[in-house]
Amino acid sequence: MNLKLLSLAFALSASLAGEAQHVMDVNAKKLGAPVQSTMYGIFFEDINYAADGGLYAELIMNRSFEFPNNFAGWDISGNVSLKDDGPFERNPHYVRMAPASHRDKHTMIENQGFFGIGVKGGEEYRFSVWARVPDGGSAKLWIDLVDNATMGDDQKLGNASVDVSGKEWKKYTAVIKPKRTFAKAHLRVWGDSKATTDVEHVSLFPVKTWKGRENGMRQDLAQALNDMHPGVFRFPGGCIVEGTDLETRYQWKNTVGPVENRPLNENRWHYTFTGRYFPNYYQSYGLGFFEFFQLCEDFGCEPLPVISCGLSCQFQNPDPTKPGVHVPVDQLDEYIQDALDLVEFANGDVNTKWGKVRADMGHPAPFNLKFLGVGNEQWDYDEKHGGYGPVFTERLKKFSDALRAKYPNLKLIGTTGPNSEGWDFDLLQPRMKELKVDLYDEHYYRDEKWFLSHGLRYDSYDRKGPRVFAGEYACHGRGKKWNHYETSLYEAAHMTGIERNADLVHMATYAPLFAHVEGWQWRPDAIWYDNLRSFKSVSYYVQQMFAMNKGTNVLPLTMDKKPVAGQEGQDGLFASSVFDKTTGEIIVKVVNTSKQAQPVTLNLQGIKGSRTAETLTLSWSGSMDDENTLDQPEKITPKTGSIGCTADKKQAVLNDELPAMSFRIYKIKK
Repeated sequence: MNLKLLSLAFALSASLAGEAQHVMDVNAKKLGAPVQSTMYGIFFEDINYAADGGLYAELIMNRSFEFPNNFAGWDISGNVSLKDDGPFERNPHYVRMAPASHRDKHTMIENQGFFGIGVKGGEEYRFSVWARVPDGGSAKLWIDLVDNATMGDDQKLGNASVDVSGKEWKKYTAVIKPKRTFAKAHLRVWGDSKATTDVEHVSLFPVKTWKGRENGMRQDLAQALNDMHPGVFRFPGGCIVEGTDLETRYQWKNTVGPVENRPLNENRWHYTFTGRYFPNYYQSYGLGFFEFFQLCEDFGCEPLPVISCGLSCQFQNPDPTKPGVHVPVDQLDEYIQDALDLVEFANGDVNTKWGKVRADMGHPAPFNLKFLGVGNEQWDYDEKHGGYGPVFTERLKKFSDALRAKYPNLKLIGTTGPNSEGWDFDLLQPRMKELKVDLYDEHYYRDEKWFLSHGLRYDSYDRKGPRVFAGEYACHGRGKKWNHYETSLYEAAHMTGIERNADLVHMATYAPLFAHVEGWQWRPDAIWYDNLRSFKSVSYYVQQMFAMNKGTNVLPLTMDKKPVAGQEGQDGLFASSVFDKTTGEIIVKVVNTSKQAQPVTLNLQGIKGSRTAETLTLSWSGSMDDENTLDQPEKITPKTGSIGCTADKKQAVLNDELPAMSFRIYKIKK
């Protein structure tokens, strides 16, 4: 054999040897554990201006003048005064706009919106206001959308008017169509120069909201959620469920009924981050529990509301014995009744008290609530850490007893606290089993090393206890806690372990979900936006890839009879496989977390004959710190392709080479 042929033979042998190191056996002969329909979902919390200024399409900040600074978000001109005997009991404030003292002076109120008001040229915007003329006469209000910084002779982008008459409060509407697109508009309401007018609940929505609803959601952001194909939707938080104190906890009953009468609530994140501080961060409750349930129905996913257990945020209030900070165990009846009433609101007959509230809001059919979370990141204490005892679990038991007595089919979700390991986790995990909750909620925001070293996290869990809900997780880069490609890839690697253990893990939701580019306090996040645009992060696409390819049953996948979970000798590979009964497809997910391309062989046991596999690949050859942006929203996105599967005498075989730092899904018809 000449030297050239010898070199070629050696290269071929080396290549085959390299492939042999990554031979994955996919057992398609027998279906494994079912993959729950709730496996991959979304978690909403009003952080980073996720609700007002984000998903909730209202464009006016402090529309009912109920902020502690009643004119926060407003500039006033002329003869404007604040009143507090308005038509809405829980939002009593309004403004009186009286004529100014001179014909060349004008009475006007101007709202800046949330980091400005984003409007699109040619689109329609619905202005509405509750108003009256206190002396019983008539008046005209002029409404302008303006560009304050224009060099043009007229600041107006578009305008309209409403004619107000009579001393009774009535709702008036008008449609404004801006002549051009502008992200930083303001809204001006001009008073009549000859008549006094009272105005309350000043509102502006795009006509084109999600599903065209008047009290609707921002269309692009709701569409992005829908496109994730979630199986479960956890809401409304998070830490805002607890509140910084009991007074500011999230109270679902304040979020239903007529939107004009939903009281303001101080956002728990209002005071938290002094480095990125937003003094006017409040919740209008315009996006409330009815709207959350409605979105779940839109998306075809299970609602998972979380309620307060009577403990305010334990991070901010570490001493559970301090008077007035937490609700004593013997005074929980009101909180437990709130939980019972919530189930009635979601599922009750229209003749029940809270079922009627739902029906009066336009939804007589039940929402079919099946899951309820009690508490967020609460924990107990052992003797070494305060010695306060079962602060959370004694409360959880009281909720559990009451809820199971009235609603025995409702699935209850507890928590193992804020950490993925440690004394608090170790204390709570067995207590969740003792209390016989259906699932418990685990949270982990960890660095690259943690995600790469915990591929087998769930393989050794107790299968006789409750199921697991990975309710909040994200890979936070060490020293660079922001969205970037590398950490998103490690989340994909971790999710193969979640999928492989679908008999145990029934739900998983990445967090947080939303962030306004000018109003964020926490990152990374799945979806980013400004007043007009949005983009989906690489982490979003990882979640979407799993959710759209979750299959119906796990298929065993091993390399040298071991799970492929970044173990020693596996060269940074992570993998899982499922079968989809609805499509007849074997779906294999492989993540290469190494900095080198890796040859992979899939032995599809139980499958004979050649065929073509469809592929979906997330790969990036640039910097691992790269990410999508508002200006380049599709810089890094999954790409479709195909690859052939050969056949030997026993099975179909797929040979491929995975690019360095990549995630690929193979879909093979059985």
